[in-house]
Amino acid sequence: MVRSTIRTAVRKFLEAVEAKDREKALAEYKNTSRLLDTAAGKGVYHRNTAARKKSRMHKLLNTLNVE
Repeated sequence: MVRSTIRTAVRKFLEAVEAKDREKALAEYKNTSRLLDTAAGKGVYHRNTAARKKSRMHKLLNTLNVE
């Protein structure tokens, strides 16, 4: 269930990035980041996996600043 929730949150984040909606993307990033940290704490994801996913999402979020 935790993985499913995270996948849904990541999908919403990616949709906001594609729509170039920075405010929504930032809100979704914060939510997804929190979910990933919780999942890593529970052992659903390895902590490095969670960190990698957050890093890649943050990189996408920063592309919205440039444009």
